[in-house]
Amino acid sequence: MDTAKIIESDHISLMEELKKDGVEYAMGCFIDVSGRCKSKIVPISELARMLAGSERYTPRGLGDLGVMTPDEEEVVALPDPATMKRVPWDRRLVWFAADMSFGGQEAFALCPRSILKRQLDVATERGYRFNLGVEPEVYVFRPDANGRSAYLDPMSRSEKLRPTPAYDAEAALDSMPFLSRMVEHLNATGFEVYSFDSEGGDGQYEFDFAYREALVMCDQLSFFKLMIRQVAKQFGLEATFMPKPYTESWGSGAHFNMSLESLATGNNIFFDGEAGSGGPWTDEARQFAAGILRHARAIAAIATPTVNSYKRLTDRLTDGTVSWAPVWITYGHNNRSCMLRFPGNRPCIENRAVDSAANQYLTAAFLLRAGLEGIERGYEPGEPMETNAYLQAGGGMPRLPRTLLEAIEAFQTDPLTVEVFPKTFIDDYVAKAELEWNAYHGTVSEWERERYLYNL
Repeated sequence: MDTAKIIESDHISLMEELKKDGVEYAMGCFIDVSGRCKSKIVPISELARMLAGSERYTPRGLGDLGVMTPDEEEVVALPDPATMKRVPWDRRLVWFAADMSFGGQEAFALCPRSILKRQLDVATERGYRFNLGVEPEVYVFRPDANGRSAYLDPMSRSEKLRPTPAYDAEAALDSMPFLSRMVEHLNATGFEVYSFDSEGGDGQYEFDFAYREALVMCDQLSFFKLMIRQVAKQFGLEATFMPKPYTESWGSGAHFNMSLESLATGNNIFFDGEAGSGGPWTDEARQFAAGILRHARAIAAIATPTVNSYKRLTDRLTDGTVSWAPVWITYGHNNRSCMLRFPGNRPCIENRAVDSAANQYLTAAFLLRAGLEGIERGYEPGEPMETNAYLQAGGGMPRLPRTLLEAIEAFQTDPLTVEVFPKTFIDDYVAKAELEWNAYHGTVSEWERERYLYNL
């Protein structure tokens, strides 16, 4: 038998319903370490078999993680029917998020979705539901005749606005054909968009939508990344989640807004809603934050996963203005110069250190486990930073890694890493990061030639 489990009658019923509704094809997407959707596409007549695990892959090496060999066992993709979305830019298709496993049983060590699900099970055992809201930032630009751009050519005229087009209404209105199409598709697939805007960089945009249980939010982000690239192409554009496209550009973050909900009461345990001597934030909120701060340098290897990510984690832009990206491992109340912020308008902890290149499943898994450790061990975060951390040099707090090499070294030595990630994943991820760092560090740049070629 070539399926991982018996075909279920409700899968057959779903297949027939979709056929009648004009659906022709289905994708059961697994997510690689870079956050890209990977999938075979099957005719809708094969949907029930696909949901039973008919589609097999040799995924090692995809996204540069691991080495693919021709003799290893194939991995089964098991789509989750609860994640189904009708593809709004091409209604012939439906999309599912899939888990990767051996024979439909043992989870594949390099499957980001399975890694997050294990940590969500830990939270459930402790009586918590992990909720997550993410603020994705993305650059959208017009490629040149060769399909790429020597410099980002934004679709609006925001490049004329200085020092920044952030929140500029006209810059957003110039791009409304694309932006409104995106919002239409997002709302049609359950995102509940409540705002969108032109961000600090030329052609940079942010979409904000309702928070969800963490696995649902991460699945939505997988679909979002696929959607925005496809919709951009329909307008002759490209979308990139590169954290820092150019030296003078603003970086793209993906701030994680995290909260824990009690499974027993349904209440948010971070916020008691009453002002007191310690304010409305609970001990659990402070302890959760303390756990993340304690492991921040190791988490950086996942939350800021490329050599380019660390061009964003600087305190100043090239024009001397503050970058709005975190540098110091500290927290504050409504203080956007800190890594962690306790916002004044919502009962969650915002992590501003996550960037647009991060795999959301892996990042959520590591942050959740670090926060839970903080609660279990009663960690204290110390005094909050209530002034501008850029001017105070972090107030004596340690600094986030300056390079991917620093981050991956912290990842290797942090004892929490082995509690979150399988050994095979750790080995392959470290090898990938070290290879990327060595290739980057060994490349002689134009900056070096200009500085040294005639002067030394």
